[in-house]
Amino acid sequence: MKDMRELFRRAARFIPGGVNSPVRAFGYTGGDPVFVQRAQGACLYDTAGREYVDYVCSWGAAILGHAHPAVVEAVQRQAALGLSYGTPTELETELAACICRHVPSVEKVRMVNSGTEAAMSALRLARGYTGRDRIVKFAGCYHGHADSLLVKAGSGAMTLGVPDSLGVPAILAGLTTVVPYNDLEACREAFRASGEEIAAAIVEPIAGNMGCVLPQPGFLEGLRSLCNEYASLLIFDEVMTGFRVALGGAQARCGVRPDLTVLGKAIGGGLPVGAFGGRAGIMDRIAPDGPVYQAGTLSGNPAAMAAGLATLERVAAPGFYERLERVSRDLTDGLARCASEADVPLVTHAAGGMFGLFFSRETAIGDFTQVAACDGRRFRRFFHAMLQRGIYLAPSPYEAGFVSAAHDSAHVERTLEAARQALQIASENAG
Repeated sequence: MKDMRELFRRAARFIPGGVNSPVRAFGYTGGDPVFVQRAQGACLYDTAGREYVDYVCSWGAAILGHAHPAVVEAVQRQAALGLSYGTPTELETELAACICRHVPSVEKVRMVNSGTEAAMSALRLARGYTGRDRIVKFAGCYHGHADSLLVKAGSGAMTLGVPDSLGVPAILAGLTTVVPYNDLEACREAFRASGEEIAAAIVEPIAGNMGCVLPQPGFLEGLRSLCNEYASLLIFDEVMTGFRVALGGAQARCGVRPDLTVLGKAIGGGLPVGAFGGRAGIMDRIAPDGPVYQAGTLSGNPAAMAAGLATLERVAAPGFYERLERVSRDLTDGLARCASEADVPLVTHAAGGMFGLFFSRETAIGDFTQVAACDGRRFRRFFHAMLQRGIYLAPSPYEAGFVSAAHDSAHVERTLEAARQALQIASENAG
């Protein structure tokens, strides 16, 4: 048995902050991070052997649950044949075809290695295609840590309490217009002011980096119309929502088709992966067919493609997403009841396999300003009380929660039993 405090101290000697992604450091909640030794199904097991019901799910990637036998077998089978070739493979074509078949707006897709790389590449393509430089993004939406996008980002950037990163050139930040999520009138003002300069608007169709925030009726439709009016491209960042809230992603749920779509997480079955795709006429501008350059040594690596194919084959089964959403809603409805019984103000959202928890007296949460006004102290108390009771939530209120196909009613009931106690603790210490 290894002491996690000592593990964290040793990690901090060799890794900045002791972690390879900021939110893992428990910077918002305080305390030392959990070091995980293994995972199976809906649960994590730390280095001391403790079990946790996991609602992080590798930040959404583990949609089938951890160590799903079919995914593990696919990776092992491919690993025996080689991990990377630097050549085309049939696997990457099959995964690309699967994405094109299921995601409504995608006719061609390019594989990359991460969501950040996919978003960065999609923006370069949008700029190259339109001949314009400006982009529109939404406060609290995180699209990776590329310079043009790390402006009023959500997720880890907000967890650190720093809305913009040092090292981002002012000239690039100056080409990014930021408007509030769900504020269509602010979008109209931004396009009226500089629409002829705007290459693209990029948005999370269901925000997952300021908690799980749902689009208000007409918001995405209005954004689509504005992009049409000004000949700008609409980019949906579906790194979280792609193959998680519906088989065709959030765009299949809302009926709005973007010009480009950014994907990641679930399409790799837990291995590093990203992708961006869209209409053939736009995607054909990418090298080697066109003048917009993008490349990657490990792009489309066969191990990730094998894991992705095994995953997408199973999420396409009839009833998969109906069951996933039912578990999410049983969880959030149950937590709302527990909060009401404890006289704790709590707003919950759910969509597919995503959910959000907001300690707020608002009736609904629709933008980052409302998220930032939520009760952070109560969240911290609740997080640690749940962790002590074997429930692993994201260590930040700016992150969505996730369920997987491995979560069932027993996991939900175990979570609600822990929440009844944790909410009482959060209430007692809120002042």
